[in-house]
Amino acid sequence: MAHTQQVKLLECCQVSPPIGSIPSTTLPLTFLDIPWLLFPPSQPLFFFDFPHTTSHFKQTILSNFKISLSLTLQYYFPLVGNLIIPPQPSKPKITYTSGDSVTLTIKESTYDYYNHLLIHHQKGVQDFHQLVPHLPQIGELLHVDQELKYSLLAVQITIFPNCGVSIGFSKRHVVADERTSNNFLKTWAGIFRNGLELYLPVLNKNLPYCDRSIIRDTNGVEPIMWNQKNVPKLANGNFSDMVRSTFVMGRPDMEVISGWIMSRSKKLFGSAQLLLSPYVVTCSFIWVCWLKANMDNIEDSIDKTEPHYFGFIAGGITRLGYPVPISYVGNCIAFGRAMARRNELLGENGILFAAKTIGDTIKELNRNVLGRVENWMSDWKVFNGSGLHMTVTGSPKVDLYSLDFGWGRPKMIEEISIDKTGDVSLCESRDMSGGIEVGLALPLAKMEAFYMLYIEGLKNLH
Repeated sequence: MAHTQQVKLLECCQVSPPIGSIPSTTLPLTFLDIPWLLFPPSQPLFFFDFPHTTSHFKQTILSNFKISLSLTLQYYFPLVGNLIIPPQPSKPKITYTSGDSVTLTIKESTYDYYNHLLIHHQKGVQDFHQLVPHLPQIGELLHVDQELKYSLLAVQITIFPNCGVSIGFSKRHVVADERTSNNFLKTWAGIFRNGLELYLPVLNKNLPYCDRSIIRDTNGVEPIMWNQKNVPKLANGNFSDMVRSTFVMGRPDMEVISGWIMSRSKKLFGSAQLLLSPYVVTCSFIWVCWLKANMDNIEDSIDKTEPHYFGFIAGGITRLGYPVPISYVGNCIAFGRAMARRNELLGENGILFAAKTIGDTIKELNRNVLGRVENWMSDWKVFNGSGLHMTVTGSPKVDLYSLDFGWGRPKMIEEISIDKTGDVSLCESRDMSGGIEVGLALPLAKMEAFYMLYIEGLKNLH
């Protein structure tokens, strides 16, 4: 935990779409974008094996990285634009003007630490902070007396000589969701490997769709959202004792948890049919372990009935009731908020209660994904103002590990922003078919407690 990653700056440059490829464009924020306006940037970080020297990377790889990024940005031009926040009553918007660019930073690790970063358990969070670019946090939107402009995307490549490379991002969620980000990365990698001319037939099958008028505000909630902007709570910035760990929930463990839940479900919930997808099973188990690890004294608190919330996002592309292209560039996700009482979650049937409320929330979203859309902002204010609440970010349905720049799949993927947000990250497992990787960042003592609860919890369910 005492080591801190050391890197040195090699180059910092600006990458724009090809000159003249995109006209100046203004994009309004849809009601699906507005909730993310004040959220901190997401910071995904990908590690790839690359057993070559820094000079080899600079001479044979770097130029193509820049060119392929430039070509990709012409199709995903909102990412290279800026978020404009004007004085009220004008509304924030995204603009692209010819010459806008993304900052690309190239760094080199001066410490042989690559293999340590790839282990799953107890890595100091500060070892990762120099591997991702940083975008400034957006402050309050009220009382702005002059127009403010914020970049939406930054990229950093860090070379670990003779070992590997990492590619880190900082992206504002207001411009695009994880589905869009994944499409952007796959396009960039495809153009990098093949060149635009050879990759164009693939790209033409699902050209990025940037027209935000496709999103219909049929419930008229946009004015409500502008009046109830969501300001998330962030960690205090003291990372000296915080560690990161990744837990892999495999299919066999999911089946054990699911079987245990079903064996007790009838007694508590009668004939009610529970939704026990891999996502629900994994999240219910993780939620209970996380809550117990974060409780100061479980024995004193077990009988209390105060609510605890579980927050997540749900894809909206297939749930809106009208067609939206899968290549849509923007946000097309909904909020889910499940609730259970403390005595339920900390009792002997905690996992069952967690699975019931998460599954019921997903069922409701399946029936009507926008059913509570007018309450999203107020719901999340209640959520953020509550005691111990857990939020998951990411989705195991987004195949991040299929990203390939020509060096094979990523060796490891981390979401660095969870250090500040306190979220739990999810993605598909790299090595276990059907498995889910769960990423956490906690103070060391709480991480050790979570680890024991996770291991012992699975053992007791067998």
